[in-house]
Amino acid sequence: MRIDSAKSSQVKQVSALQKKARYRREQGAFVVEGIKMVREAPRDRLLSVYASDSFLEQGGEERLGGIPFTPVSDHALRAMADTQTPQGVLAVVRAMDWKEEDFRRKEPALLLFLEGIQDPGNLGTMFRAGEGAGVTGILMSRDTVDVYNPKVIRSTMGSIYRMPFAVCGDLTEVLGKCHKVGIASYGAHLGGAGNYEMADYERPSAFLIGNEAAGLSEKLSAAADFLIKIPMEGQVESLNAAVAASVLLYEAARQRRCGRGENG
Repeated sequence: MRIDSAKSSQVKQVSALQKKARYRREQGAFVVEGIKMVREAPRDRLLSVYASDSFLEQGGEERLGGIPFTPVSDHALRAMADTQTPQGVLAVVRAMDWKEEDFRRKEPALLLFLEGIQDPGNLGTMFRAGEGAGVTGILMSRDTVDVYNPKVIRSTMGSIYRMPFAVCGDLTEVLGKCHKVGIASYGAHLGGAGNYEMADYERPSAFLIGNEAAGLSEKLSAAADFLIKIPMEGQVESLNAAVAASVLLYEAARQRRCGRGENG
């Protein structure tokens, strides 16, 4: 059934999912925008898809590849979208429900612990970099920005569908469980005793990244096996949290691909 009015109950529901983290949690759903994000979504998690008149006029139905959709006016889709210039198609997706065994589907473990990350772009970038570097799971503190925030979703570029993650009440407790199964932990810290490239990440490993302004808490820092730093030239004190995480993750990926003693 076609939707013409921006006052439609469905339009209002999608708009609320875009704007309110609490509503997303209550509904167990989130919104993705653009043909790439819609097509990459697991079919069994697609709850509804909406395509605008202009998108359909430009061959949008064929691009959807058989995914069922509801046609909507351009005006109605703009009311649903979070972006300034909508791509003409969006979907409501059922929230991901990763299980503990999903974090163990690939060995050796390479985990990313995120404490209090606040910038949506940073979080989304870390999901994307994590997938590219072979991270086996992401663990986030409860005060981290909502993973289903529209800006986070866009920044993941689809990694939100494939990267196992969990929000944890106590990261220190989870870290302790990792230590018991032989996962070594490395906290990114300005006071780190050793440079990051000197450590051995070929073994099961976990990287700890803290809040953009405050860094890792004293509690989580104290729980880490090692505190490491990324050496800086010039007057730069530290890197953006997502950049720092990417540097560490790709060093681990390099070691696992080439060995510690190789350069490429």
